[in-house]
Amino acid sequence: MSESRGIHIQVHDLERTYIKGQAAIQVLRGVDLELAAGDTIAIVGPSGSGKSTLLQILGTLDRPSAGQVTFDGADLFRRPKHEIDRLRNRNIGFVFQFHHLLPEQTAQGNVALPMLISGTPRPQAWARAAVVLEEVGLGARLRHLPGELSGGEQQRVAIARALVMQPGLLLADEPTGNLDPKTADRVLDRFLALNASHGSTTVVVTHSRELALRFPRQLAVVDGRLEEVTAT
Repeated sequence: MSESRGIHIQVHDLERTYIKGQAAIQVLRGVDLELAAGDTIAIVGPSGSGKSTLLQILGTLDRPSAGQVTFDGADLFRRPKHEIDRLRNRNIGFVFQFHHLLPEQTAQGNVALPMLISGTPRPQAWARAAVVLEEVGLGARLRHLPGELSGGEQQRVAIARALVMQPGLLLADEPTGNLDPKTADRVLDRFLALNASHGSTTVVVTHSRELALRFPRQLAVVDGRLEEVTAT
């Protein structure tokens, strides 16, 4: 495995409360978590338990109501908004259950998009996208539109897009939840292998205990807090 470029993450006493009308709904309460650079974990829990909310906070798509998140020792949410936006684009990769590919863009165009947004010249972005698509086994599909790809191939394009910037943090929310079991296994194999070679700190959210067991460390969201899952 290459030397880790992952982010060292510390979460302390994290809370997230939503206001719905007159009601306050506390989704996360007192979450503590530490991930060494390059760690790979799965977080399990039923729908509505708060696992996706935690993922969104780690990805800076949401903000905590209380508590602290640090990346490599720096308080994440004390940074100015433009710095957070820059960090998200350059150093956080996202994979979702639904791939959210642009239908009018080829596989190569979809994967190159984060680099283009960051200001990378088009030839470099296109070349890097081709390399990562080759890594996920889609070197022969560069010019195919999403509608011309299978569900598993589309999700592999989404994984390539998440990895193209070589992010320090990779976040995945039910990355195989929309695939049949056989395709899901193949996509997960690619995902884990690529993550190992890229060295990103990785957090995967899933409701599937079976999928979670593929990861070296598993945690569960229980009553708004994180608990280590031990083998039985």
